[in-house]
Amino acid sequence: MLINNSYQSPLGEIILLSNDKYLLGLWFSDQQYFGAKYNLAESQMGNSHPISEAKKWLTNYFAGQKPSISNIPLSPEVTDFRQSVLKVLVKVPYGSTITYQEIADKIPAEHSTGHTAARAVGGAVGHNPISLIIPCHRVVGSDGSLTGYAGGIDRKIQLLKLEGINLTQLHE
Repeated sequence: MLINNSYQSPLGEIILLSNDKYLLGLWFSDQQYFGAKYNLAESQMGNSHPISEAKKWLTNYFAGQKPSISNIPLSPEVTDFRQSVLKVLVKVPYGSTITYQEIADKIPAEHSTGHTAARAVGGAVGHNPISLIIPCHRVVGSDGSLTGYAGGIDRKIQLLKLEGINLTQLHE
């Protein structure tokens, strides 16, 4: 059974989706690819351990703290390649950024065909089903451009500011 709930953040409503064991999705309610893999109408409004832990994380995050994801059981249902991209993303520290090419360079050989294209990484980052907790907002272009955030560039800027990232080196 799928369980959904919502969280009112300073940047808008966030929808959370889980089963009994894992957090499966976390999206701004108006973001691109919102709930793409799931039929949210078939989920039940409620609470679960993963949703409760994610809500605690969100509260701490928006309070300017650096919460750990260790208590949130995550299970993004994506392809093996996208899983490898998300594993790199989850290691990007709070207050830091990474480029699409840097992610591509870190993908294990078994998940790439030679030199993994930054464009393929961009597709995986853009379809991240667990936004914020798996920090796709920390990804920037090699030239410092603030490209491609499914939640919107304005939100990306606000999230990076919240984390204390110096935006003078970055541009839209």
